[in-house]
Amino acid sequence: MSATGKVYLIPTVLSADALFSIPAYITTIAQQLRVFYVENERTARRYLKALDRNINIDELQLLPMHENQPPDTALAKKLLQAGTDIGVLSEAGCPAIADPGHLVVQAAHSIDARVIPMIGPNSMLLALMASGMNGQNFQFTGYLPIKAPERGKALRQLEEESERKKQTQLFIETPYRNNQLLKDILDHCKDHTRLCIAADITGPEEYIKTKTIREWRKALPDLHKRPAIFLLYAAPQ
Repeated sequence: MSATGKVYLIPTVLSADALFSIPAYITTIAQQLRVFYVENERTARRYLKALDRNINIDELQLLPMHENQPPDTALAKKLLQAGTDIGVLSEAGCPAIADPGHLVVQAAHSIDARVIPMIGPNSMLLALMASGMNGQNFQFTGYLPIKAPERGKALRQLEEESERKKQTQLFIETPYRNNQLLKDILDHCKDHTRLCIAADITGPEEYIKTKTIREWRKALPDLHKRPAIFLLYAAPQ
């Protein structure tokens, strides 16, 4: 009987120009794998070719996992039980954080298959490091509600929680809606609350700034279609 396969959580670049941010051992593992769960097939193909142009993409099994199509976890279990190793690739950064990769991980744990998280760029931690905010007590909320009334309420709640717990609040948005989210933050948060905007992390146009809401109102960056993460801190320091 074959040994149970392993799940490798493989980080990808945050910026297409940032292959330097990927440790060499990622390539070694990627060269050995033939099955990947991927959030975006086009991005995955491009990334794997960037790691090693000799990887034959056509020989790989790229299985979908995204918002409209959860990963086939029954297939994942079957593959692992047959001794097949699986790679999990997010569209950007570390998999299983704010993407459906965690469902593949759950499936692996349910059959006692080994899960191997691999070192690589994570926008949440990089932004937190560069923000100057509390890095000991923080919360990642992911995506906020899209509709204005619900989003305004969510922002006020995060601000109140930050002030009460002295906690940094992190959240993200689909890049083409960044500018609207930024406007909503300025409309609903208090003047003294600090906001860090971290966009294009590790890329040539990297932008990381922390200012109060009052200061941000004087001038705003254009974040349209730029991958970004937002951090709020309302407690005094």
